[in-house]
Amino acid sequence: MNKQDLISQVADRAGLGRTEAARAVETMLEIVTGALKRGDEVRLVGFGNFSVTRRKASTGRNPRTGEPMQIKSSAQPKFRPGKILKDAVQ
Repeated sequence: MNKQDLISQVADRAGLGRTEAARAVETMLEIVTGALKRGDEVRLVGFGNFSVTRRKASTGRNPRTGEPMQIKSSAQPKFRPGKILKDAVQ
């Protein structure tokens, strides 16, 4: 399922027009993204948790040359599914 499929499903199930459903989906994604940018966690009980993990800077090796190289620290978005979602897909 892609974003357009999700918008269509929301429109059908909620009885909304596609424009309204698209606005709802876009708004939800903007809110989750904004919260993660601020370093907050988004908890949707039963569905799962969105959070940000920090990776420390480290030294790695270039796979082509074998030369050591510095890997910058970074922030990675993370999703941890909730129990209800896990049980639903098993």
